[in-house]
Amino acid sequence: MTDPDRAALVLDFEPDAVPPLVAVRRWAASALADLGEDHLTAVLLAATELVTNAYDHGGGPRRLRLHRDEDPCRIHLEVDDDSALKPVLTDSTPGDRRGRGLRIVNAVAHDWGSRHSPDGGKTVWATINCAVYGWDPCPTPPSPEV
Repeated sequence: MTDPDRAALVLDFEPDAVPPLVAVRRWAASALADLGEDHLTAVLLAATELVTNAYDHGGGPRRLRLHRDEDPCRIHLEVDDDSALKPVLTDSTPGDRRGRGLRIVNAVAHDWGSRHSPDGGKTVWATINCAVYGWDPCPTPPSPEV
């Protein structure tokens, strides 16, 4: 079995604490500062919504992981929580005060879903791929020196 934290940027959360969403966005923005603007905005939206949903519906977020693929430039987000209940994409209207989190994730992510964790919780994930939406491509990182 592979380690889900290998080669990932990881942010752990304090148990039973309200997630610091501004800090989450700053952490992700700093870690992914070289992404194109549209791609970074989509990642920050998805991260905020997945962490908020874990807090509201999953007993609180435990961990946020960001995995990056370079070609094509793709970010895979994962948020762990304590609930075994699968997330549900609900119908919501602009006037609703709640219920738009997964709608936002669904709009900005190429794909998303969830999987059960061996400890009884779950991981909700989303993949944001800049090539799918025709956004400006992310800069190509420099080649490592040989």
